[in-house]
Amino acid sequence: MPNLIVVAGALIEHGALLVAQRDRPAELAGLWELPGGKVAPGETERAALARELHEELGVEVAVGERLGDDVALSPTMVLRAYAVARVGGVLHPHDHRGLRWVRAEELDDLPWVPADRGWIPALASTLRAGEVT
Repeated sequence: MPNLIVVAGALIEHGALLVAQRDRPAELAGLWELPGGKVAPGETERAALARELHEELGVEVAVGERLGDDVALSPTMVLRAYAVARVGGVLHPHDHRGLRWVRAEELDDLPWVPADRGWIPALASTLRAGEVT
């Protein structure tokens, strides 16, 4: 079991997925990702994701089901994605260079952070199925 979990949120609205452009660190700046962050000690994954998306994007979300497989970031750190639905707030990139809505056919064209690339098939399938979380 990893001792550090990082969570990411797949926010889908009107058939498009919200992606966020990294501002830092330098080696990831300009690349796109699902927004999220680290789970704090004593915090559940869902609570951490809701907190992170509020801090990073200014929105309140309901966290749904897991999406795709775990991504090992290191021997002690794992990245997990969840479907999320916006329940309040106004999107603003507090911690990113920018935000963008993309459709299934655009996913492969984005320069993704390496860790998130593995989720593209699951994201594309969800978008093509028209499943609005």
